[in-house]
Amino acid sequence: MDGNARINPYLAGNFAPVRSEDDFDLKVTGEIPAGLRGALFRIGPNPQFEPKDPNHHWFFGDGMVHGFYVADGKVSYRNRYVHTPKWELEHEHGRSLFGGGSPMDNDPLTAGNEGGVANTNIVFHAGKLMALEEGHHPFEMDLKTLESRGYARPYKGNVTAHPKIDPKTGEMVWFAYGVGEMPLSAGMSYGVTDASGKVVRRDDFQAPYAAMVHDFMVTENHVLFPVLPLTASLERAMTGRPPFAWEPNKGSHVGVMRRDGDVSSIRWFNTEACYVFHPMNAWEVGDKLYCDVMRYNVAPLFPNADGSPGDKSAARLVRWTFDLAGASDAIKEEPLDDLDGEFPRVDPRFEMLKNRHGWYAADPGGAGTVRQSAIAHIDHQTGKRQVYALTGGDATSEPVFTPRSATADEGDGWITSVVCRAGEDRSDMLVFDALDIAKGPIGTAEMPRRMPFGFHGNWVSF
Repeated sequence: MDGNARINPYLAGNFAPVRSEDDFDLKVTGEIPAGLRGALFRIGPNPQFEPKDPNHHWFFGDGMVHGFYVADGKVSYRNRYVHTPKWELEHEHGRSLFGGGSPMDNDPLTAGNEGGVANTNIVFHAGKLMALEEGHHPFEMDLKTLESRGYARPYKGNVTAHPKIDPKTGEMVWFAYGVGEMPLSAGMSYGVTDASGKVVRRDDFQAPYAAMVHDFMVTENHVLFPVLPLTASLERAMTGRPPFAWEPNKGSHVGVMRRDGDVSSIRWFNTEACYVFHPMNAWEVGDKLYCDVMRYNVAPLFPNADGSPGDKSAARLVRWTFDLAGASDAIKEEPLDDLDGEFPRVDPRFEMLKNRHGWYAADPGGAGTVRQSAIAHIDHQTGKRQVYALTGGDATSEPVFTPRSATADEGDGWITSVVCRAGEDRSDMLVFDALDIAKGPIGTAEMPRRMPFGFHGNWVSF
């Protein structure tokens, strides 16, 4: 390769794919608590072949699921590709066939193939483990073997990578964006899957403009759709410009409706241009809705609409308040923390309810990047924050909470995360006492190789 050629950052370092599918028993140091039984599932992009697009973006890699199975203080590991139609077609031909966002970049062999990467989140609901990405149906995987089972067709279209599971009813509430005959459209859907796994609702509506709506917020009785100015444009994509780009002049809009209401009743609230990939939690008190979100001043990882590079930006935790009884459609915003962070999580038993505890991956160095070198715990009742900082260039995945028991107090349990050991070219799964993050991991399961950076993970007890 020409020594002056640019190395794609999403194919280098710990972003680089690991193309082997393995089964390992992991060496344990410290103590993996006996009460921690089940699996931590992680998912992320892992292209099976060298990408066709020389400007390959991290978001377009094939999904690979990583399972850390825990029982009796022992940990085993298994990873498998998600065999989407895209993966199957490219596997058959032994090379990359799909481009990086525009249909014009695809090989003619892709005609009629519905594609999909299923690389963003891995969720368990109604007995099914589902790999998710926002452009396609959920994709079912076997809980134990990670064998691919195929798309869940009852959803009748694409579904968010971030559904919310109601801890009281067992319902899974979800949405979709880019809905309609034309890709990159302003169409959206609101949907509900009941506790048995039956899709009982899917209603379409139009957003103020076409945008990447990565996540949303749900309370006991309301749902909130953030339409923020990371815009989508088929016209841009067809002329070689970025399909998704930062357009702050569009402003920020959040649609609010009752979960049992009609989509025609959505009320749009407004705030200044910003971006949110992930909320921590949302809840309601009377006529007010509260949403704790990781807010960016500028959407990171994406260019401006003219194709010029976007600005660096880091997220910080803020609280949005929506007054449903008020005359104003302005969103009240107040800062909650001054530490850069991402991937916020709560005790899942308190999702959609007022929570005291939250955890997130953090960047104490304030570098304005998405590389996270610490895990933070915030206590909203006391206002105190604990941080466990990694060293030597190590980086952590999203922290995932598991309660000690179904009846344990909020926050009484464990945090699991996967850490890239930069100096050793491998990864570890770490277990923390969730309310004492600062003292460091109480148990470590050591991998013989690295796990590439990914997006999301969840714990499943069994």
